[in-house]
Amino acid sequence: MDVKTPKAIASGTVRIGDAHIPCAVLDDADNTRVLTQDGFLEAIGRSKRPKGGQGGVLDGMPAFLRANNLKPFISNNIRCSTEPIIFEPQKGGGISGKAFGFKADLLPGVCWVYHDAERAEALVESQKHIAKYCNILLRALTNVAIDALVDEATGFQDIRARDALQRILDKYISIEARPWIKTFDDDFYREIFRLNGWPYSANSFNKRPGIIGQWTNDIYDRLAPGVREELHRITKRDESGKLVERLHQHLNENGHPKLVGHLTGIKALMRACKTWGQFQGLLKRAYPKFKDNYELDFGDV
Repeated sequence: MDVKTPKAIASGTVRIGDAHIPCAVLDDADNTRVLTQDGFLEAIGRSKRPKGGQGGVLDGMPAFLRANNLKPFISNNIRCSTEPIIFEPQKGGGISGKAFGFKADLLPGVCWVYHDAERAEALVESQKHIAKYCNILLRALTNVAIDALVDEATGFQDIRARDALQRILDKYISIEARPWIKTFDDDFYREIFRLNGWPYSANSFNKRPGIIGQWTNDIYDRLAPGVREELHRITKRDESGKLVERLHQHLNENGHPKLVGHLTGIKALMRACKTWGQFQGLLKRAYPKFKDNYELDFGDV
């Protein structure tokens, strides 16, 4: 059975000290971060052309780790990462549209092999210049994850953030509107009126101040990142732009119970407070907004 060749979905050049190494993030299940073979070899002071041609690995080990004097310093994790990865680059590169690379986390592993071998005085003269390059790379990599550098260089960190947000929205939101169930009940609005010192009657809800709509939206801001914005985007409106569905009708079997749970806790906070300002202070601590949402300044009313 043919094995699908992974494709690069983001690419760039990662800078580690003075080294500039072409890199990519692949479209496989793990979004594997790779450094191109040529860039990898140049970074550790080796020839860009490996022995054995493209993907030059013999006996399961690339030339830069094949020497017998290095074997005591090679961990099993490194042994499992030495197979070159063939992938399709975003633009050109490689032979017949293919490129060769190594997993990005192999680079610090190889550097430690040469570092440890040098300290044990196990290197031969022809390997010492590689150790020099590796020590420079290790100093530059101190406390920095190689995958994070690749994500930054390729722009994949933005793709990853968008994917993470989409997974959150999928968890909470349904495109199809669910049947209407009364969710923001009379007690919620009665407490808003009480905390603001407004008289409340049976007709108060129909004549409620417009600001209450903003305060209701504020609850959605505290569910999960992007939920309020997505609900406003998919909820139907009439020709004038007025909502003809309730936002919470598009919350799915995970999202609606989460909203109900928030409201139960928020109403408990309301009942414990004497003023709107006091309530807002407790609300911000108990149900903080997510960083990608703005804060509404309600004041101490």
